[in-house]
Amino acid sequence: MDKQSNLRLILAVAISFVIIVIWSKFFAPEPIQNSHAKDEVSISKQTTNISDDSIPQSAIDATSKQNSIQNSYGTNSMKGIPLSTPKNKSNLVTIESKEFDMDIDTLGTITQVYLKADKYTQPHQEGIFTHLGRLFGIVNGENKKLDRLPLLADNVPLYPLQMIFADSNYTDKANTIPYIADRNHIVLGDKPETLILTQDLGNLQIQKVITINPNMTYKVEIKLSNPTHYIISNGMRPNADSEGYVFHGVLLQKKNGAIEKIEDGDAEVEGQNFDDALFIASVDRYYTTLLFSMDKPLSTTIGAFGKGLPRPFINVNSKNEVLHGYIGPKDYKLLKSINQDLTSVVEYGRITFFAKYIFALLDFLYKHIGNWGISIIILTIIIRIILFPLSFKGMVGMQKLKDLAPKMKEIQTKHKGDPQKLQAAMMELYKKHGANPLGGCLPLLLQIPVFFAIYRVLYNAVELKNAPLMFWIHDLSVMDPYFVLPILMGISMYLQQSLTPTNFTDPIQEKVFKWLPIIFTIFLITFPAGLILYWTINNIISIIQQLAINKMLDARKQKEIEEHKHKKHYNKSETK
Repeated sequence: MDKQSNLRLILAVAISFVIIVIWSKFFAPEPIQNSHAKDEVSISKQTTNISDDSIPQSAIDATSKQNSIQNSYGTNSMKGIPLSTPKNKSNLVTIESKEFDMDIDTLGTITQVYLKADKYTQPHQEGIFTHLGRLFGIVNGENKKLDRLPLLADNVPLYPLQMIFADSNYTDKANTIPYIADRNHIVLGDKPETLILTQDLGNLQIQKVITINPNMTYKVEIKLSNPTHYIISNGMRPNADSEGYVFHGVLLQKKNGAIEKIEDGDAEVEGQNFDDALFIASVDRYYTTLLFSMDKPLSTTIGAFGKGLPRPFINVNSKNEVLHGYIGPKDYKLLKSINQDLTSVVEYGRITFFAKYIFALLDFLYKHIGNWGISIIILTIIIRIILFPLSFKGMVGMQKLKDLAPKMKEIQTKHKGDPQKLQAAMMELYKKHGANPLGGCLPLLLQIPVFFAIYRVLYNAVELKNAPLMFWIHDLSVMDPYFVLPILMGISMYLQQSLTPTNFTDPIQEKVFKWLPIIFTIFLITFPAGLILYWTINNIISIIQQLAINKMLDARKQKEIEEHKHKKHYNKSETK
């Protein structure tokens, strides 16, 4: 690969990344919104408390399709799940604690969880334009601290611990007969508290014994008076973060370690079965609602609502069933303390296998430093030190190719009409001067996975939420309110390009290359400050490395010139 091809590769990677960013920010699937709940609910006409007018045509079509596939769902091999889900929001029990509150309704489902820690309730960090807007009366409303942050959307068709029976008679009764609680208000201290819910369906009595823990986990023991098949859900995904450029949907880990993901909009009406799930989780960027079993893999079925939104269920055939659940932030250390398998809920895409080690290093640094921003800076330095041999090799290779550019141009002119001779002459030139046409390309390719791993870690880590750096940066999970870091990133990227050896023969390529810092600054200006901090420090280190390498190469070149002069002078002396 020659120098021009190498630069084309760099441009292709950079432009592709910009395209991904643009698509993700402006064309990614819309998150669940409370005001559109009715449009997203695919429910049958028999659903309790829901009129025919609220059923979209897509739901009716989906119902017909599912009924044609299977009229019964009372087997372990069912392909679909019932479209009928209750929609009852009458509150039955309220649980209060220092860190969170929880609401349970009369149908025995968890309808809301509120986070109360300052980390989640602090007001958003406003930018300079918002401040100016408030000053001139353009922006209205207060940006104040929340009393508590609700995690679940209102009026969604599926809540945690929602049960549907294979026997439709039981389902109809379960949707209308309320549960009875042994108490309606619980104040949770440092120890777990147990709540008992009972429901009498005539010849079937249901008891849910729910033990709630201070760390937002819970255990539910479901006891039936006689065995019957039913399905129980971990609920729709949380709706506390509206960011689109992340995975939104349902994921589960199979017994062999494989991760299955069904994104919002991609769920199939006929359903998908997974008989060996270690957990099933509905997730957004920062939060999750999940169910798992300590003793055995779960049999799960994931169907679809009208717009392809996943609706996850666990199949249960036993008279007594014990499940464990969690509703809260995707905090890695907390999930690990609950169950090692649950750390897979913190998901970074296809690069997860590598990104999780990046986060482990970042978390280790934070334990010893106490500031996530400084930890990101130290992490960047460590990564660049580890990658220095590759960076050095790439930079030296690019400099050699730049030095050979005049000779390469001569060869291209000389053998313009003969590709074979041109190729042979180029190879001979590379061999003679110890240059590798792939020298600047391969190091770049090897560093791309590292960059994307760090990028996904910094974008998805809930630990960075409301985590300050210093001065005006109070939250590394949102944009720099005064655009200082993005501007510094753009400037450092420009300086880095200015120092990097180039050999453009195409003026269009050269212009695009020069505009890249501005393009990146514009399209990354709203990205989290933690990510921009990493990129800026990375650019600064690259500048320092390039200056050092350029100085070293200049010294080496000067030495070669002096040696050549000395040798020439010696030969002349010998001749005389």
